[in-house]
Amino acid sequence: MAAELIITISGMRGIVGRNLTAAVATEYGCAFGTFLNRNCADNGRSLSVCVGRDSRPSGRMLAEAVADGLCSVGIDVVDLGIVTTPGVGIMTRHLKCAGGVVVTASHNPGEYNGIKLLLDNGIAPPARLAGQIKEAFLTKDFELVDSVSRGRTSQNDRTDAVHIEKVLAIVDKDSIAEAKFKVVLDSVNGAGGRVGVKLLEELGCEVVGVNTEPTGQFAHEPEPTRENLTGLCEEVGRANAAIGFAQDPDADRLAIVDEGGRYIGEEYTLALAAKYVFSRCTGMAAANLSTSRMIDDVAAQAGCEVIRTAVGEANVAEAMIDNGCVIGGEGNGGVIDLRVGPVRDSLVGMALVLGLMTEAGKSISALADEVGCYYMNKVKLKCDSEKIKLVIDRTKERFTGARVDLTDGARFDFADGWLHIRPSNTEPVMRVIAETKTAEATRKYIDTVGGIVKEVLG
Repeated sequence: MAAELIITISGMRGIVGRNLTAAVATEYGCAFGTFLNRNCADNGRSLSVCVGRDSRPSGRMLAEAVADGLCSVGIDVVDLGIVTTPGVGIMTRHLKCAGGVVVTASHNPGEYNGIKLLLDNGIAPPARLAGQIKEAFLTKDFELVDSVSRGRTSQNDRTDAVHIEKVLAIVDKDSIAEAKFKVVLDSVNGAGGRVGVKLLEELGCEVVGVNTEPTGQFAHEPEPTRENLTGLCEEVGRANAAIGFAQDPDADRLAIVDEGGRYIGEEYTLALAAKYVFSRCTGMAAANLSTSRMIDDVAAQAGCEVIRTAVGEANVAEAMIDNGCVIGGEGNGGVIDLRVGPVRDSLVGMALVLGLMTEAGKSISALADEVGCYYMNKVKLKCDSEKIKLVIDRTKERFTGARVDLTDGARFDFADGWLHIRPSNTEPVMRVIAETKTAEATRKYIDTVGGIVKEVLG
């Protein structure tokens, strides 16, 4: 079990019934609650934690098990039901809870589920604190309480309303409504359909819902990639819609399809959202090292700069807070606007993109073409952590003229693009991402690293 149950900074993920069971979830709740009691004592008053889940059939079982673990160490639980991951982050802060728990496996297939942890600021714990929670879980170092001191569970159904109110506040709702956009929304039967449809209707859109019922029976592979969204592309064309949006099961990522049924993808989401924000204010942006250079181009046009961080939502959010960034996110379609919350949010992405279309008076295809076109290639190569260090050293020797950032693995910036090499947090592999203006140049960088790996492995 230990070899398959993955525990990272943000929580755990596993296969339901094989290594992720109700018993495991209860103990993880005990560990998180014990950590909160030790670090967030509030003059003897009981602490509370928001618990939400995506629509996977196993979600209710795991959410109830986590809640039982939290209550067992004296933590009160606010049950939010089926809600989005950003929704849990918003309600954690809105209700002034000590933390939040999201039962979700994000874009992973249906047999998986997971438990994501949030602190009172709505962000996953930093590595040092996450290590304390993991250690408490592995050693079963729990501070259980008697029956009188057990935490209590209450329900709260306000997540959608609070979330939508916060998103509407960052755009010109009336102007967007006047445009009367026709939008196709594919929520892959996850948690985002209900609130996504409500938001779009509030923005005056005619919504064509595809897979918006939260059944958890994913209509296609849940990651919002090109190969998984052919149905959405076809529906946008059939409906003669202005745009198509695709969410992942917990609705923290957003991919875009243009009015012609062309998959624009996830990398454009942050760039287009940032273009709208920069048209209304100036300031810094933040993105991880594996995010497209499009965000740098958009920022430069507005006279702004981009802070690059290690891969991981929490790293981007922390940089945004520390530097007062007006926009940020990751190239997987995750947009973060601190006015709503420090979590990737597909609803924020939809609202900002529709705001851009309204303000510019242009189609989404025209706006995407204006942002530009890069060719990105991502591969995984088998390589253990020690050998990855050697691969990076030899790559530095090969590209002596590149600007190198060692924040997370190594990112090499060239005149025509960039290359990022980093170890996986969950597998004995290295991830290699390259982006340039031509497919040929991108492939050349990937092939060069592949050749170095072969040399290192003999």
